Amino acid sequence: MKLTLNGISDCSWANAGIEMPAYSVEQCADATRRNPHWVHFGAGNIFRMFLCSIADRLLDAGDIGTGIICVETFDREIIDAIYRPHDNLSLAVTLNGDGSTRMRVIGSVAEAIAASDTTRDRLCDIFANPELQMVTFTITEKGYALRDASGQVFPSVLADIEAGPDRACSVMPLLVSLLLARFRAGRGPLALVSMDNVSHNGDKLRDAILEIANAWASRGYVDRAFLAYLEDGMITYPLTMIDKITPRPDESIRARLESLGISGMDIRITERKTYIAPFVNAEGPEYLVVEDRFPNGRPTLEKAGVYMTDREKVNAAERMKVTVCLNPIHTALAPYGCLLGLPRFSDVIRDPELHMLAHRVGYMEGMPVVKDPGILSPEAFLKECLEVRFPNPYIPDTPQRIVVDTSQMVGIRFGETIREYVKRDGHARSLIGIPLAIAGWFRYMLAVDDAGKSYELSPDPMNETVARALCDVRVGNPETYTGQLRPFLSNPAIFGSDLYAAGIGERIEALFREEIRGPGTVRNTLISTLREKTGPGQV
Repeated sequence: MKLTLNGISDCSWANAGIEMPAYSVEQCADATRRNPHWVHFGAGNIFRMFLCSIADRLLDAGDIGTGIICVETFDREIIDAIYRPHDNLSLAVTLNGDGSTRMRVIGSVAEAIAASDTTRDRLCDIFANPELQMVTFTITEKGYALRDASGQVFPSVLADIEAGPDRACSVMPLLVSLLLARFRAGRGPLALVSMDNVSHNGDKLRDAILEIANAWASRGYVDRAFLAYLEDGMITYPLTMIDKITPRPDESIRARLESLGISGMDIRITERKTYIAPFVNAEGPEYLVVEDRFPNGRPTLEKAGVYMTDREKVNAAERMKVTVCLNPIHTALAPYGCLLGLPRFSDVIRDPELHMLAHRVGYMEGMPVVKDPGILSPEAFLKECLEVRFPNPYIPDTPQRIVVDTSQMVGIRFGETIREYVKRDGHARSLIGIPLAIAGWFRYMLAVDDAGKSYELSPDPMNETVARALCDVRVGNPETYTGQLRPFLSNPAIFGSDLYAAGIGERIEALFREEIRGPGTVRNTLISTLREKTGPGQV
């Protein structure tokens, strides 16, 4: 059994309990290539498991007649390694908490493109097509960033700005150049829909696009009419909230698939450290809330379980998830999971102290300042995360995966709550869990666990910067800490505010100093801080 268009015609797939598309994958692909309605940037696992499944369900029901064209700009190896050898098919494996699984072949990707000079003409043709309705994105938080933590424009972005639209390579300048192609082809309306875990994701996407377009206008590459096109409602930037835990492909799933007779299920790690396989494994629960602003029409997403609503409700749902109920729990616990040697996140959430940290960050510190979106209950959502989703032992999620790019996330996942406390109380000194989480992240960045063993840091654009700053800090010698964290803790570009002005900078330093005293002091600091509800440096 092979995951290819020819291979899935074998009846052995159904005999193995694997669901198959009811629609013609070939006909869908042909129709999509001729008249695309949906383009997606970011060809990774969350796209393949969640968004492709949404399109797959709609295709199966006959609610839409075209699929998705996906574009990869960051890790082009994904297209050659996973999409082309399998005719753009994926095998979706849903892992339920009772140990059961659901397996389905997904055929909704019609075309997979690795963005490059050789594919630019094809991308321009796609964007020029008047039938195109929406472009979605799962490119992670860093995909929208034009500047580093010091406020300097990234060299790659600056090079694209100077070179102009015809030579743009990085994702945001490339996107603007494709919008320019659409503008020149007839100024067709279009929705640009970020589906990343970024607060106000649509606004961040719009801001990045407008900054690049204005930079090109100032250099004479585009005229003011193009800027108006991007701002006057012909192009919209809906807000969204997306949630589905989609960990790296797991070896046990690979072995099971091969035991069923499916060949070629090998897991690969690309040069850019992306974990990929022909299959994708994920949990069952999923949520997608979308602001309903689509000027050129849209698929009937609500028929596939998507919440289509207004901007206020999306904003509240996104803030509920990203700043209180899910992402802050992940970001608070994952560094400690690495430090304590816990292999899976289901082990992390079952750890007594880390479960207490999750409870404090979510229920005790986040919930008092979060707004109920109305369409989803914050209390019920958090309860499901802590009691059902995170403890699922069949989800092969690891703290090492979750801690990736933490520097790009802490400002949203903790910063919003910190600002709400400052706004309410004039300071955030009543917070205990969030300062402990931030201290834990910096302790993790020393790359030495609580038993004194070294480990490799997960990818993060600030790894080198933090490593240089902390190079003289030694676990077992707390006197080597002499304030090296201060430039980070006072930097609003990282945390969303100056944490000293918020009243918690000194506490984070004190907690960090406690955690570097020697082997076992990470665990001891968690115990003393959480069980006694006080901690070192508490004001």
